[in-house]
Amino acid sequence: MIALSLAEIARVVGGQTYDIPDPSVQVTGPVVRDSREVEPGSLFVAFVGERVDGHDFAAQAVEAGAAAVLGSRPVGVPAIVVDDVPRALGALARHVVQRLGATLVALTGSAGKTSTKDLIAQVLQRKAPTVFTPGSLNNEIGLPLTALSATEETKFLVLEMGARGIGHIRYLTELTPPRIGLVLNVGSAHIGEFGGREQIAQAKGEMVESLPSAGDGGVAVLNADDPYVRAMASRTKAKVVLFGEADEADVRAENVRLTDTGQPSFRLHTPSGASDVTMRLYGEHHVSNALAAAAVAHELGMSAEEIATALSEAGSLSRWRMEVTERPDGVTIVNDAYNANPESMKAALRALVAMGKGRRTWAVLGKMAELGDEALAEHDAVGRLAVRLNVSKLVAVGGREAAWLQLGAYNEGSWGEESVHVSDAQAAVDLLRSELRPGDVVLVKASRSVGLEAVAQALLETGAEGEVAAR
Repeated sequence: MIALSLAEIARVVGGQTYDIPDPSVQVTGPVVRDSREVEPGSLFVAFVGERVDGHDFAAQAVEAGAAAVLGSRPVGVPAIVVDDVPRALGALARHVVQRLGATLVALTGSAGKTSTKDLIAQVLQRKAPTVFTPGSLNNEIGLPLTALSATEETKFLVLEMGARGIGHIRYLTELTPPRIGLVLNVGSAHIGEFGGREQIAQAKGEMVESLPSAGDGGVAVLNADDPYVRAMASRTKAKVVLFGEADEADVRAENVRLTDTGQPSFRLHTPSGASDVTMRLYGEHHVSNALAAAAVAHELGMSAEEIATALSEAGSLSRWRMEVTERPDGVTIVNDAYNANPESMKAALRALVAMGKGRRTWAVLGKMAELGDEALAEHDAVGRLAVRLNVSKLVAVGGREAAWLQLGAYNEGSWGEESVHVSDAQAAVDLLRSELRPGDVVLVKASRSVGLEAVAQALLETGAEGEVAAR
């Protein structure tokens, strides 16, 4: 974080100081919420969670070098006390962002946010120092913590913004006002909480409503292939840049194909030129993510050749998102278990089939959460798609939703041993241990709450004699 005195921080967040002998002492280290991450000069933020109260670690944080604690009560060590810690953290982030002068890029969407954010960051890093959201820390706590990690050298700040209701994106954009706002898509993720796609579109569109006018440098980057997103052009005064495979897209892809290993290749077209891209990531769905990143980079002055080179060399920065690992025996494990929604589940199945040409393919799938009344239909549709794509075997893991996956496969024509329903992750591991053969490709995917990454991890753990060991 840029250096700020404790007195200035207290003023910005509207807090009272306690046990601070010298208010001119500056915070020069990172702002953290985990006392184990404290460095000399840090500001330790104490949150009260369901299981852990950060205030209990305040003394430990100061002993480790924290300049002070930001919390909701005095803790016997230097502290700034506020009524609402998350809002105080947000106010501090807004203050720092206003002082930085960095170009702020924000993005949202129902699927692909984290992968696209990682691509944008890797492309922009070629041009100037860039700070970006780690993993999926895209809420009212993770976003300001990311913004506060920027320094005077930071030129680009890339922030992922998530939403679980109307007004969430608006609040986040007030904390960190973007100059470039990107909306990827409007899908089914969290549809049970929102109530429908129209409500999701309303919430995601708050991104473009927050942007400065075109005359003040505002740019709305919108998906030309998604009608809900494209319609958001009428909700902004910013310059509108379209990306996608549509002919009228400003940044578009032509001659899209998948390599023999399932990696997308295409001709990238921008307003200033064209260049070829072959990505290291797996699955055709990454083409749209790459185009979004290219549109942002082009607006920030990068050439088509520079963008294409960066996209071709970019990798996956976040865990459990299409992580591809080949075991010594030739079995390939695709760990995409961080999260799942209908769109990402279907994209992952298509990627599995592309990767598994001529090989046996396994789809180990679990529940997609927060789909509300659409849950039965969406799980049924994924099970059916697995059969239509000729996935060799579907392993549905878990309770009711897994049964719906297997039922969809059955109703689509999977009547033999092509699909099976197992009770839990351990049962899936046991089944796979007994039936996997060299050369097989295994996709593991479900919503985060299911914890199916344990299946992928177990399959990758090899014993002394080469046997796969379950956790």
